[in-house]
Amino acid sequence: MAERIINLFLCDARQGEPVLKPFQLHLDQGQSATVGLALVKAGIATGSDDPVLARKGCFGVFGKRKDWDSPIYNNDRLELYSPLLIDPKTVRRKKANQNQDAKFQAAAAKRKARRL
Repeated sequence: MAERIINLFLCDARQGEPVLKPFQLHLDQGQSATVGLALVKAGIATGSDDPVLARKGCFGVFGKRKDWDSPIYNNDRLELYSPLLIDPKTVRRKKANQNQDAKFQAAAAKRKARRL
């Protein structure tokens, strides 16, 4: 049985400073190289329903979010991301509301200045 080897770099940025380490993915004949298979063989995950990696977008290749079944190639950098601390949608909504409040306050100040 012929065995293929794919050289990867694992970048774990889940806690603190990112740690980059080389990893060799050994594939048996007939196996295709996927992100999920690399994570399982590296000992990071146990399967696609692993609670550690269950959230969407927690891993990617070269900064692009990937799915569990996405192909992976020789010399790719497989990255593990930390969870978001703040929801970007909430931040944008809050900023938009602050801008709207500032507009209302400026308009009220103009009306008040006209009365004086």
